[in-house]
Amino acid sequence: MNRLAILTSGGDAPGMNAVIRAVVKAAEHHQLSVFGVQNGYEGLINGDFYELIYEKVENIASKGGTILKTSRSAAFMTEEGRQQAVHQLREQKINAVIVVGGEGSFKGAQKLQQLGVPVAAIPGTIDNDLAYTEYSIGFDTTLNTVLDCVRKIKDSGCSHNKTTIVEVMGRYCGDLALHSVLAGEGEIISIPEYKLSFDDICRQLKKKVQDGKSDNLILVTERMYDLQELQRYIEENMQISTRTTVLGFVQRGGEPSAFDRVLAAKMGVEAVRLLINHQSGVAIGIQNNRIMHVSLAELDEKTADKSANESLLHVLLS
Repeated sequence: MNRLAILTSGGDAPGMNAVIRAVVKAAEHHQLSVFGVQNGYEGLINGDFYELIYEKVENIASKGGTILKTSRSAAFMTEEGRQQAVHQLREQKINAVIVVGGEGSFKGAQKLQQLGVPVAAIPGTIDNDLAYTEYSIGFDTTLNTVLDCVRKIKDSGCSHNKTTIVEVMGRYCGDLALHSVLAGEGEIISIPEYKLSFDDICRQLKKKVQDGKSDNLILVTERMYDLQELQRYIEENMQISTRTTVLGFVQRGGEPSAFDRVLAAKMGVEAVRLLINHQSGVAIGIQNNRIMHVSLAELDEKTADKSANESLLHVLLS
């Protein structure tokens, strides 16, 4: 193997640039050429490749987003699109591909592997929703962004004795909200894995108010509620003033944390090492503070162990 490609796909995540830097550095150490693919799988189909050298990426680890750009490709979901992507790789004499992204990006990596392209996948998603790994690149940075925003919101809520509903990202995974509450930012939590009804929320809120706390923060994961409807329900049933804040895409941006940069570096180097040793069709992860990997073919069989979260939530919600 002497030529490999790297692409970033799906939603951007802080730390993706740190992965690119690590892959280029590790590849040059092993005398390999690295080609960046612009705009994810769409760029793979269109042949948007350019060579990456370490001098050009040496200082990108501290930058948010991804210098390679990213997208979600409808064309790659078709057999014709995937065949065109493989054709482009063969035209460029690319021997292997490193994919950085989330669940959908990993499924794309599986398709490439099935078509005979050696692949390694690195988890880059703020949602932390890939069950095989404890952390994905971007989660720690985003968590700290959420905490910073929530602290500011709580300052205002405390000043005005307001209850505030804050919606954070996470899609179908509640880790951002859960870890925020574990860090001490938020009184009531509702996440996809443990969804509260409107009545459950009001019941917990009533207890907080009776205990003398007039400024409460309700932290929820996106896509769970009509927030305006929830706000009206609380105001009508509790007779208290309530605000609603959606943090939105501010969570995705910004300089990656040291944890995410180091994690990205370790995973990038590991991906190159595995491909050099003819171990492909793998997803890189971290368990018990050790970099590990699993087969992409096994990912659909893996489910998240929620026992620890159940115990934590029992304490938080009791």
